[in-house]
Amino acid sequence: MNKFARAAICVPYGLFAMMLNKVFHPLNFKGPLISLVSPFSEITITGGKLFIGKKFKMRDGAKIRVRKGAECIIGNNSSVNSNNMIACHERIVVGDNVQFSPNVQIYDHDHDFRVTGGLDENKFRTAPVEIGNNVWIGANTVILRGTKIGDNCVVAAGCVLKGVFPANSVIVQKRETSITSF
Repeated sequence: MNKFARAAICVPYGLFAMMLNKVFHPLNFKGPLISLVSPFSEITITGGKLFIGKKFKMRDGAKIRVRKGAECIIGNNSSVNSNNMIACHERIVVGDNVQFSPNVQIYDHDHDFRVTGGLDENKFRTAPVEIGNNVWIGANTVILRGTKIGDNCVVAAGCVLKGVFPANSVIVQKRETSITSF
């Protein structure tokens, strides 16, 4: 779909979605009225706080879920792409000018399966996730709890990240393909 047709649909829907969140979550939501939000995306706030900066874009199939007691902050001019998932149980901070490619997943929690009844009772182990300014994250990347990505980084497609990554880095996880003939 060309960008003008998409804007003709997504800007009015974005206005509607942002206004609804402001009405139903007046203390827990701040976001721009004018934004490009696809009608096939989802923003769910269940007792947490969501703050979105200016010039926000959200494509088809993207989901932002902020759970009870959690805080999710998305900076200015950031773009959540097709089929991205941001699931926040503690704290996720996304800086300014961050671009996600399709299918990026961000989780600040894991199920705590070692505790008795952990999966059945939805017990989680959490740690904050921070993504700096001017970061580009390649397709099919998974960012796990406790991850910190510095400013001006590029994350290659298909990475699974956990840990601290310094500013001004290109992050690549190399894989080796081997073929055995018989």
